[in-house]
Parts: sequence; structure tokens; C-alpha cells
Amino acid sequence: MEKQGQEEISVLETIKRQFENVTDLLTETVDNGFWPMEIAYFPSLCDERIKDGLLVPYSYRFDPDEFRRMLRSNPKYVEAEDPKQWANLLLKGFVLLKVEGKCYSFKSDRTLVTEPGTTEVESAVLGPQSAFTEDITMNMALLRLRYNVPTLTAEPYDKGSYSNTSIMVLYDRELVNPVILNMLRDKLDRIRLDLLLASSSLVKELTDRNHRLFPTILQTERPDRVAVMLRKGKIVIIINGSRFALILPVRLFDFMHAMDDEYDSYWINRFLNVMRYVGIWMTIILPASYIAIVSYNPEIFRVQLAFTIDGSRAGVPYPSFVEVFVMLFMIEALIEASIRLPRIVGSTATTVGGLILGQAAQQAGLVSSIMIIITSVVAISNFVIPNPDFSQAVRLMKYPFVVIAMLYGISGVVVLFFALMVYLCNLRSFGEPYFALFLPRSHDLPNQGTKLGKG
Repeated sequence: MEKQGQEEISVLETIKRQFENVTDLLTETVDNGFWPMEIAYFPSLCDERIKDGLLVPYSYRFDPDEFRRMLRSNPKYVEAEDPKQWANLLLKGFVLLKVEGKCYSFKSDRTLVTEPGTTEVESAVLGPQSAFTEDITMNMALLRLRYNVPTLTAEPYDKGSYSNTSIMVLYDRELVNPVILNMLRDKLDRIRLDLLLASSSLVKELTDRNHRLFPTILQTERPDRVAVMLRKGKIVIIINGSRFALILPVRLFDFMHAMDDEYDSYWINRFLNVMRYVGIWMTIILPASYIAIVSYNPEIFRVQLAFTIDGSRAGVPYPSFVEVFVMLFMIEALIEASIRLPRIVGSTATTVGGLILGQAAQQAGLVSSIMIIITSVVAISNFVIPNPDFSQAVRLMKYPFVVIAMLYGISGVVVLFFALMVYLCNLRSFGEPYFALFLPRSHDLPNQGTKLGKG
């Protein structure tokens, strides 16, 4: 009995040494008159299940044989004899208890999210309105509800030496490319992070080259999009504490796909897809084309249109490229302000500010009326892109075109556009071509997965 008492005291002492000077950790030795029990947990991380699942059976309805059967039969009780795991279990919201010389962990972590969220970034008119939450258990439930097959496999990981963030790698084991899956596992094993607080942090670690302009991993808040991608053989990563799931590998066309395309009619889908690609082209090319044609190649336009543009710029005191940079800076500042301002006043303030600034700049002769039209078209065209990451990349891409048009005119714009196409054709997302028009799944062609993995 004396030896057993020393062992029991050493358990609490071990926990206290691991959490030195931590005041919100509860460590007690309780006694119901039959057995003493050591108990340790964080009240802030545990919920009321600890009362009905542990304290009531131990104190008010205690029977030694029934309590032993409960410890053996309840799946929430797991033996935890390794002292190295105790700190991690306590920080995950588990209760650590020791009775009759055996140590157990009881799952009693607090559930902060009980209802699914609503879409805020990727809204759909006809599709489901539910979105992922910051609770990984709720996200798994939302995904299992939409992709309800036994072949859906989940692999758990913990990343972040300080955050110990739980992540889950999901895939359909009959459709996934095994080469890409092994590549992802190797990268996850090599990741060394102090804090993993958001999905974007993991994206940076999984991307070989952080200076890539275009994203090679898709972030989404929609469970239905994840279900569609799993059916295509993609791999999905969900992160505890983040409402965005990661999808890989992806192509450029996956970023241009909106979930409304799954629910609208055929011809509406084709029309909207064409409009999005036209929007990309206008966002990238239109400001540069304005500089090139006005400053270098006015012969491209008919004489009447050239005279109209020249007349609108008659009172502007500086070259066309300065005019373009001024207007693009104003529109970028308005976009950034709309993100940072409170939601109640953000949209109203930026809309009124844009109208007032544009009209005042045109009346003061600082910019031409044609430039205001071009700036408005560029801003609107950029927002037809469904994915915000890809939209930001396209938004940034127009500035190299503006610089090259300022130096070399329309010929420089054509050469740079060709170089952009070559760059996209050379880009890879986990070994798969980024610019491929059609990419068969690995189960369609038996050897396709190995070929793609070597790209």
C-alpha cells in the first residue's frame, strides 16, 4: 500500500512539474470512501460531460464492479500509461484520472461550435448555404454527410510545436493517386512549425516555392466543393481552428469553377465560364493596352476613336502611365479599405468614396474619363473570379504588364502574355500540370498516376 501511495503521488507531481505555475489546471485527489482517485484537467477545456460521465458514477452511484466495467467498456476511457502523453492529453481537453494503480484519459473536450456556419466567401445562389466551421469534428460531420462512402479515409496529424493543431488528411482510397498521397505524407513529416493557426500557414509550408505568383493549393469553405473534389480523386486537408479546407492537386480551371456550375443549366454554365475568362483577360491586359495604344501605337484604333481618346486626355498634365498608376492605386486602396473597415460601414464608405474620388479626379483634369471607365471595368472584372486566392494573383499580374507596356508598347504586352502562358504550362501542383485542359483520374488509366507524379 505504501508503494502504491508513492506511485499515486508521483503522478500528480509529474503533472505539476510539467505545468509549473499554471493556475487554471485542476489537480486533486478525491476519495469516495472506497477508492481514492487522482484527477487532473483544465476546467476551461472540458464540458459538463465530466459530471455525468465520471463524477456521478464515482461518487453518487458508485459500485466497484460497475465502475470497472465502465472503464473497460466506455470508448471514451482509454488507458494512458505513458507520462510523455499526459500533457498533450490535458491540453486537448481530456481528463486524466488514476484509480487502482491504472491511469486513464476521459474524452471531455468542450465543443465550441454546435451548428454549421454559413458561406461568406464562396456564396452560391442555388447550392447549399452551409460552410465549414472552426471545429474539426463538425467539419468531418459536414463532409461525411455529403460524401457518404466507406472508402473515404482520414489520416490524423498534429502540427505545431506550440499549438499542437489537429489536422486531418482525407481522400477516397479507391480514387486517390498514391504517388501524390505519398508525396504529401513526406512533406507533412518534414514540416516544422511553432504555431499553426490558419490554413494559409500550412499552404506556405506545403508549397515548394513560396514566391509562386499563382496558388497551387485551393482553399475552400464549402463542404459540397470538397465532396466534388474527392470524387475527382483529390486530397483534402482540414485543420482544427480554421474554416477553410485545402484541396490538392489542382489546376487553373479548378480555381475558375464555382459551385453554381454544379447546379445551373448547361448553357448558363458555359456563358458564365466564358465571362470569367474574359474577366481575367480584361483585368490583366486592359490597363497595359491603354498605355501601349495611347503612348506608342495609336494606329491600332480607327481615327475617330483615336481622336476621341486624345480629346479626353487633352487636359491631363502627365503621361498615360502616370494616369494608370494613380487610378490603380486608388482602386487598390478602396479594395483594401473595404476589407479593413467594419462591415456595417465598409461597403457604403468605399462605394461613396470611389464615386466621389473618381468624379472629382475627372473634373479636376487629373485623369481622363476613358481611364475612369477602364479602371471600373478592371475592378469589376477581377471580382468575377470565384476563388479569392486566384483573384489576388490575377489582380497583381496586371502591374508587370503595365510596366512592360510603358517601356515597349503593344509588342511588349504580346511577348509578356506569351511568357505568362509558358509559365502556366510549366507550373505544377504536386506533380500534375497546372494548365492541363483535361486530366484523367488515376483509376481511369492504371499507369497514369505514376506518370503524373513524376512531372
